[in-house]
Amino acid sequence: MSGTIAEPVARRTPSRGWAAVGVLGEVLMTLGVVLLLFVAYQLWWTNVSAQRAADSLAQQLQDSWERPPAPGPDGGEQPGYVEPEFGEAFAMLSIPRLSDMVWGMPVVSGVGEVQLAQGIGHYPSTALPGQVGNFAVAGHRATNGEPLRDIDRLQVGDEVIVETRDTWYVYTLERDEIVLPTDTWVIEPVPGQPGAEPTQELITLTTCNPRWASTERWIWWGSLTETIPKEDGELPEAIAAGR
Repeated sequence: MSGTIAEPVARRTPSRGWAAVGVLGEVLMTLGVVLLLFVAYQLWWTNVSAQRAADSLAQQLQDSWERPPAPGPDGGEQPGYVEPEFGEAFAMLSIPRLSDMVWGMPVVSGVGEVQLAQGIGHYPSTALPGQVGNFAVAGHRATNGEPLRDIDRLQVGDEVIVETRDTWYVYTLERDEIVLPTDTWVIEPVPGQPGAEPTQELITLTTCNPRWASTERWIWWGSLTETIPKEDGELPEAIAAGR
């Protein structure tokens, strides 16, 4: 065994160029992690938080219906059609064909980010459930609960059921169309006929198309086919079957 001692190997100092490359690599890795977390937040957590918000709001609405209605200006009960406050939940919506996503979903006055993250949003300028005119609503198709994720599964003849404090309204879908985001005529009282006097009770569903973009809007229209006062003790057939 040799008794000699090995000479130390001289260490090379990395050049400034290689040091910069290392720093850049670390920055890119950090950005990648941040981006991954953001994607996870958008694709998963917003759905979780939106579902929790919708469940809580639906329960609060049901609880409020159990209490006597607020008195009107003259001391009597409020009239049948009372414009809800902006941001207020005032109805619940169910679509039997999409029951895995839209079943007892609260309908909130307003179509901003906050409202659409709590359920289905109602265009405040449009009719209320059961009213002559166009009851127009919107829902996310991706993230934030994505209630209308599977709008492409809907078919002519499908039902949309709206529950209010005292009435069930059953709408039947009749036609759909893909339009531009600027085509606001879709939510007019008589869609496509500005200024026309409405004579029907209509519903309009709006959401983004394609699913992961906002370049278009997918629209479904329907009309009211059944009205069931809750005092009659009956339920829409699809609701009775689903409970």
